[in-house]
Amino acid sequence: MKLAFVRKILGLAFLGSAAFAAQAGTYPSHPITMIVPYPAGGTSDLAARTIAQAMGPYLKQSIIVDNRAGAGGNIGMGVLKRAKADGYTIGLGTIGTQTINPYIYPDMPFDPAKDFAPLSMVFTTPNVIAVRKDAEARTLQDLFSQARANKNRPISYATPGIGSSVHLTGAYLEQAAGIQMLHVPFKGVSGSMPALIGGQVDVLMDNLPTTLSQLKDGARVRALAVTSATRSPALPDVPTVAESGLKGFDVTAWFALYAPAGTPADVQAALIDAAGKALATPAVKAQLTALGATPGTLSGQALSEFEARERQRWSALIAERHISAN
Repeated sequence: MKLAFVRKILGLAFLGSAAFAAQAGTYPSHPITMIVPYPAGGTSDLAARTIAQAMGPYLKQSIIVDNRAGAGGNIGMGVLKRAKADGYTIGLGTIGTQTINPYIYPDMPFDPAKDFAPLSMVFTTPNVIAVRKDAEARTLQDLFSQARANKNRPISYATPGIGSSVHLTGAYLEQAAGIQMLHVPFKGVSGSMPALIGGQVDVLMDNLPTTLSQLKDGARVRALAVTSATRSPALPDVPTVAESGLKGFDVTAWFALYAPAGTPADVQAALIDAAGKALATPAVKAQLTALGATPGTLSGQALSEFEARERQRWSALIAERHISAN
């Protein structure tokens, strides 16, 4: 009797493991959700929708974008941390959520170094420094001269929010140029661009993709510089900050895919493979170039090591400039 019972248990265990193996071998068997921790319409949303659509055919499943904005991206990434680690919920992390937020928010709902499995960089893009078309400053050096000459009325610069990568770019720019400016945070470019055009702020700093159409139109705003080490092909006539006098200045925003920690290795491999194939297609390359972005090339461990270097860089600046989310 006992022997029959043991055989029954072993048989059930075998069937269970076989079913699990079959399920793993058919991943994904239903649609995948991609959490975006920022509002629709911004650069993160553009990155997510571009890669989601491009990866779908390689996974033979659709990827549904789910915007969970709030707290500088912490709410959405907190949702990702708590999701089941089965590959059916992934997320789009950024330079902000993965390398800046841990040093400016006192109560983080996740540890970016431990709670996620890095999958693939989606793209990198410079930030842009822009002014109104009729602004007195014609170059970045003009802007610096104005800042030094008008210390009683600091030049104001708009960004998508406190602690955003663009805010840190502004702080880094102040430090490198030896100037002081007034940071004015907004909830995305939908608020900051009208403020620039309307004269409420002097300068706009933002990721290039969300401001590119206005800059190319040129009717109301123009770019003084981009923050990357080399010029952007999308704005070839706009100099870099380094070309404008701050040697070695190089800041790019980046956007990458993550899964909850503990996601099976074969599932991670399938997602990394799909992302790599999607980013290598001529159509996606052209789409990203048109946005002013460069397709990512890092994945897995290489992406994790890149993040670690970024944390060292930004944590030092945040400590030195006493930046906090409050």
